[in-house]
This record gives sequence, C-alpha cells and structure tokens, in this order.
Amino acid sequence: MSRPRILCVDDEPRVLQGLRQVLFKSFDLTPAPGGEAALAILDRGEAFEAVVSDMQMPHMNGATFLAEVRKRRPDVSRLLLTGHADIESAISAVNRGQIFRFLTKPCPPEELQAALGDAVAQHRLITSERVLLEQTLVGSVRALSEVLALVHPEVFGATMRQHARVRALAEQLHLPDPWQVEVASMLSSVGYVVLPTDVAMKLCAGAALTPSEQDMARQVPGVVERVLSHIPRLESVRSLLESQVALGGSPGSGEQASLAARVLHAVVELGKLEQQDGDTVTAIRSLRASDRHQSELVEALALVCQPRAPELRELPLDKIESGMILAADVKSKTGILLMAHGQLVTEPLLQRLRNIHARLGVVQPILCELPVVENATVLPIAV
Repeated sequence: MSRPRILCVDDEPRVLQGLRQVLFKSFDLTPAPGGEAALAILDRGEAFEAVVSDMQMPHMNGATFLAEVRKRRPDVSRLLLTGHADIESAISAVNRGQIFRFLTKPCPPEELQAALGDAVAQHRLITSERVLLEQTLVGSVRALSEVLALVHPEVFGATMRQHARVRALAEQLHLPDPWQVEVASMLSSVGYVVLPTDVAMKLCAGAALTPSEQDMARQVPGVVERVLSHIPRLESVRSLLESQVALGGSPGSGEQASLAARVLHAVVELGKLEQQDGDTVTAIRSLRASDRHQSELVEALALVCQPRAPELRELPLDKIESGMILAADVKSKTGILLMAHGQLVTEPLLQRLRNIHARLGVVQPILCELPVVENATVLPIAV
C-alpha cells in the first residue's frame, strides 16, 4: 500500500529537512518553501491527503495559506505548526482555514505522526462520504428521473436533457461538487408529479398559466422539500433549490444566489426559450438579449449547448444501443407517446420499448443521434 501524501510548507529549509527525517517512513512528503510555491503544486493537480504548514512565513502566513487550500481542496486535511502559539493566530487559522489540528513547536515526533495519521483518516472519511453521495445518491436520483421519464414522457422526457446540461455547465465553470447541481435539477422536476400533465407541460415550456394553474404550480417546491426532508446530507441541495426559486421570483429577490443556483436557473430558462423560439441558437440569442444572467454564465452555456454536427440514423429497435439520443419522439403504433425526443437511451428504456413493442408495436425506424466522438473540435454559437 502506498504511503499517504503530505504537503509540508515552511520557509526554513532545515525545518523541512527535519520533517522529512521524522516522517519519511510513514508518509510520502512533498516540501514547499512557502505558501505561493505550495499553491502552485496544488494547482498542478497533485493529490495530497493532508497539508501541514508553518504559521510565520514571509509574503503569506499559514492562516492565509490554509484558507486558500480550503478553497482549492476542501477535502484535504489542514494542520498548522507554529512556534508562536498565541490565541489570535489560532483563532485566525481555525476560522479562515478550518484547520484539522493546531500544533506548537517544538512538536514531539510521535505527536506529529499521530496528528498526521488522524488527518489522513479524516481525509479518507470525507472522501468516502463524497463518493457515496456522488455515486450512490446521484445514481439513485438518476434512476428515479429515468423512471419518471418512462412513465410520463410528455413531462419528464424533456427534462432529461436539462439535467445533462446542468452537470456539463457546472463542470465547465469548475463548480465544486457539480453533482449537487445535477441532483438539484433532477429533484426540482420531481415536484411535477402533483400536476396534471397539461399543466406540467405548460410550466416546463414557460407558457402562461391560469390563476388556478398558478396555484397548482406553487405546490411544486413544497413537494420537492418534502422529498428532500427524508434524504440526509442534502442540505446544500435544498439551499440551492431555495435560491433557484428566489431567482425565478420578483426582480432582485435572488441577488445573493450562488453561482450554482444561477446555473440551474439559466439552464431551465434556456429550455423554455427553446420551446418558444424553436431552436437552441435562437434561444441562446434570446438569453443574451434578456440581460437576466451574467454574460460569462450565458457564454459558458452557449459553449455547452453549441450545435454539433450529430450523426443521425434511422434504426430498427433491435439496433438501438445505450448512449444514443432519441432525435425524434417515439410512439406506439396506436399513437401513444412512449419516449420524448432528446432523451438519452439507457438499458431500462430499451427494455421498456422492447416490452411495449411485444404488446402494442413501436413505430420504426427510430431516428437516433449517435454518441458524440470525444475530443471533437467545438465552435461557439455565433451571435
């Protein structure tokens, strides 16, 4: 098993050498002569379980440095090692960098080793929880969204593309934990289950609602809140959805909304504009002209949603594979809408189509978009 990686930061070479002599058997140490040099190492993408830093350093002290580490790598455990154990330094380090442990010089080797061992264990605990949330929870919510799209394609089929766009835009903007925005997008659609199909479709399209329909639409956030109240560790998603609702309210009501909430709000509005304007390019132009969103956000969304030259094929059902995208609605031979265009093909979806075909028949061939080739050249949408 490889040794845990520790980033050691101190402006005194002899201190770094001493740390190496004490810790090299248990840890893989990377020295850095100051905060700027250490941040450059992190910015190169190198992975560490913990960072231990001196407090008193020129240009950037330990509290400031660890606060920057927290912004860049919140999962990395942070320890402060200082010979100036004054209360103000301790408070500054804890509040700004949320350090895991505060140690004083001279620190006995066994105490330092024990603290770093605990820091590594803390990092692994946080990492394992994040993996559980990002993979297990996201997978479960995706499955729920997929089932809803299968049962009610008129409403939920159109939202599947929204979820993929939200995740792609969050990654494009380098948001921390982009899975949270994707989950918020998927769960925000769950509330549509309380609406009649025609009302839900009007709401998705941004169409005008009657007073009674507006009363129904106001029930959606409450349904989502009740669903989320039963799922632990989703406080950040709940806060994101509250901000997104505020953004859709009266002018100025969402001024303090996070970038994640603005991402979700912009993607939802783009979907409505697409239905009104008829295509993505025109919808992006409308979004630019509206001046309701930050220009950087709109341009990133334009890049994510840019028109490619997809390879379209009309295929029989038995030739359709997972990963393709439906380029047209799929209907039964009796005229029932089975899957909405834009929906990603998955194994459960294919199995449902096969079962329906065996009973009612499915109109074939089915127009599909083949998966996009990775690393293809991408051009932004022209104004």
